[in-house]
Amino acid sequence: MTTTYQTVPTTFSTTRGYSFAYRELGPKGGVPVVLLTHLTANLDDWDPAIIDGLAKNHHVIAFNNTGVGASGGKTPASIEEMAQDAEIFIDSLGFKQVDLFGFSIGGFIAPLIAKKRPTLVRRMVLTGTSAFGGVGLSNINTVFQDALKRAGQHQLHPKHYLFFSTSPASQAAADAFLERLAERTENRDAPTSMETIQAQITAIVKWGSTPYDKSFYASIKQPVLIDNGDKDVMAPTINSVTLFQGLPDAKLSIFPDAGHGGIFQYHEEFLKQILDHDVTLHLNRKLRDAAAGS
Repeated sequence: MTTTYQTVPTTFSTTRGYSFAYRELGPKGGVPVVLLTHLTANLDDWDPAIIDGLAKNHHVIAFNNTGVGASGGKTPASIEEMAQDAEIFIDSLGFKQVDLFGFSIGGFIAPLIAKKRPTLVRRMVLTGTSAFGGVGLSNINTVFQDALKRAGQHQLHPKHYLFFSTSPASQAAADAFLERLAERTENRDAPTSMETIQAQITAIVKWGSTPYDKSFYASIKQPVLIDNGDKDVMAPTINSVTLFQGLPDAKLSIFPDAGHGGIFQYHEEFLKQILDHDVTLHLNRKLRDAAAGS
């Protein structure tokens, strides 16, 4: 039976007093893709359409960072500490090199790891995210609370307002996305606690309040694919442009009529972009190897 994200078991890595819940699928042996997720999210908030698409050709690992869902410990209130904990998880599995796929908070974390451990991180995909000092990030609590209020008034999931635009097409994509998230009915993850959510919001506000320094990102040399929707209310889209301008080897894609979760609305197109990124990376490596041997 082929394993999918709907059925893959949750396992645990215990190391140095940490206990991380994670799920893995796809062919092993190559460079694994480690997924870093968003505010409030646990393992069940990853889109199965994206995970299963990636897992056709990649070893994919989704995990809960400290204090999130079924993982143990207390969620730290800073992005820097979250990045340190993510490193501990990656090291616990013994990987010498990984690709990082960071969405939202995960996209804050990934470049910190890449900068600190350049030999560990081969490349990155950063979606719905921002460099530190990003426009609107310090207002995240107001945005979050407003979405909760509107969702309650209209009996909809908050992701309708946080991840998607208000157009009929985008809202239909929200419905389809939420249906995919509900496909897993057994062995679902533990809910994310309010304590964790508050720590994450505090971390985002700190991240957004730190003045932007382009030189910090200029030394991150890994190839990066950046994606967002054109109407992101959580990490406003201009922040993706700033991140693109600050990273030396980056490509930028902005999906039309889409919000923070543009990659879920356009999951098929997003997977094609990742495949193209794979091909470019492979060709660049062949050219470098050929140049080195000449």
